[in-house]
Amino acid sequence: MSDHRPKHECGVFAVYGHPNAAVLTYYGLFALQHRGQESAGIVTASGPNTPFAMHKEMGLVSQVFSPDNLERLKGNRAIGHVRYSTTGSSNIKNAQPLVVDCGRGQLAIGHNGNLINAALLRDELEHKGSIFQTTVDSEIILHLLAQPNGTSGVLAALRKVQGAFSLVIMSEREIIGVRDPFGFRPLALGKLDGAYILSSETCAFDLIHAEFVREIEPGEVVIIDEKGIRSEFPFDTEKQAFCMFEYVYFARPDSIISNINVSRVRTAMGRELARLHPVEADMVVPVPDSGNYAALGFAEELGIPYEHAFVRNHYIGRTFLQPTQLIRDFNVRVKLNLIKEAVAGKRVVVVDDSIVRGTTARARVVNMREAGAKEVHMRISCPPHRFACHYGIDFPDPKNLLANQCTMEQIREYLGADSIGYLDTEGMVRATGLPRESFCLACFTGDYPIPFDPQLDKFIMERRQNRANLLAEEDEHPELFDLV
Repeated sequence: MSDHRPKHECGVFAVYGHPNAAVLTYYGLFALQHRGQESAGIVTASGPNTPFAMHKEMGLVSQVFSPDNLERLKGNRAIGHVRYSTTGSSNIKNAQPLVVDCGRGQLAIGHNGNLINAALLRDELEHKGSIFQTTVDSEIILHLLAQPNGTSGVLAALRKVQGAFSLVIMSEREIIGVRDPFGFRPLALGKLDGAYILSSETCAFDLIHAEFVREIEPGEVVIIDEKGIRSEFPFDTEKQAFCMFEYVYFARPDSIISNINVSRVRTAMGRELARLHPVEADMVVPVPDSGNYAALGFAEELGIPYEHAFVRNHYIGRTFLQPTQLIRDFNVRVKLNLIKEAVAGKRVVVVDDSIVRGTTARARVVNMREAGAKEVHMRISCPPHRFACHYGIDFPDPKNLLANQCTMEQIREYLGADSIGYLDTEGMVRATGLPRESFCLACFTGDYPIPFDPQLDKFIMERRQNRANLLAEEDEHPELFDLV
C-alpha cells in the first residue's frame, strides 16, 4: 500500500431486471471507483441455459470497458466489482467477479470484505477435492455456494464463513445480496424503472437516477428473482460493528450511511477536533480530498479562514516508472502540489483524515516549511491508528503504524510540526450521532468484534504469500506449469 492512504478491498454493484444492465453497472462501478482502482469487472446473464458474459481487466473502470465490450455484455442482470488487492496478489486471476459453472449451474460473485477463517475453510475444501484458481478468499465462498442444494444450500454455505462480507451473487435465475451479521461493510438497495439495484454506496444510485430504497440490514440475505424480492436472516444475531473508517475516509462524501450524509459527519468530526485541540492560526488547509470537510468544520468552529493550499492532480492514474532518485518525494508531489505563496509567513493548520506510517504527513510539513510557513500544526480527524484491521482494510503490521510505536510528542517531532492533535474516539462517535455500540473501532482501540487467533492470522498470511508467489512464478514461466 502507499505510505499515505489505507486501501479498502473493493466495491460491488448489481442490477436485476433492466435491459441495459451492463451499462448501468458500468456507471455504478464508475461511481464506486474510489473503493478500488486496481481491477474492474462485469458479468451479465440473460436467462437459464444461457452462458454468462464477462469482461474484466486490470485498471480503472474507464480503462477496462469500451463501448464494444459493453455491447457484448448482453442480459437484463449483471454484477460488477472494483478491487484493491488486500487479500490475494495484484493479478488478473484475482480480479472479480469470479465465475464458476458447477452442478447447480453458473454462479458469479463479487465480494467486499475479508474472511478471518479463510485458510481453514480452504484447507477443508481442498481436502475434499476442490481446486482453486485464485488466492482470494472470495473463491472460498464460491466453492461453498456451488453445493447443489438450492437456496437453503446457499444460506447454509454463508453460515460457514466468518468475518466481513458484503456480497453480490448471480445465478442463472436470481441475484442475491448478502451483508454479514456484524454489518462491517455497507450495502444498499435501490430501484430504477422497476429494476432492483444493489450497491456498496448510495452515490452510485444518484449517478444513474435510481431511487434509494433502504440499506441491507446486517445479517440479511436478499433474493431477487422473477417473483420479486424477499429476505432471509440465516445468521445468529450479532452486535453491530460497522466500520467507522467508512465515515472517516472510505465512503464518498455524497453517500448516505445509516440515513446520515457522510460529508455532514466529516464536518462534525472537524468541529469536534477543533473543540478538543484548538489552536491560534492564520489559515486552515485541508489535505484533499478526504480532509476537506473535516477542515471546513475545524475552520468554522474556530473562526479561522479556510483555504486550499494543496492542489490535487486528479489524472495520475497508474505509473510504471517510479523516479525516486530523479525527483525527490515524487510520490508525494505528483498527487498534491503546494501553492507556496498561500502559506508563506502564515501560521497554518493542516487537517487530514488519518496518519498511517507518517512518511507522507511528514513530507507535507516539510513542504510547508520550505514554502516559508511560520508555524505548521497537524490536526487529524480520527484517533491514532494503533492496531491492524482483519476485516478488509490493508493497514500495515502494527509495528509499521506510527502511533503504535511512538508517543504523541515523538510523532510531533517526527513530523516536524509545531503541534499535533488527533480526534478522540468519543468525539469521533459523537460526530455520527449514532451509539458507540454501532461501530467497529478495532483499529483505534484493539477491541475486535470477532476474536481471531494471531497464529492462525500468521498462517493465513503465509498461505496467501506462498500462493501469490506461485501465481507470480506461473505468470513469469508459464511453460513450467503446462500440464499438456
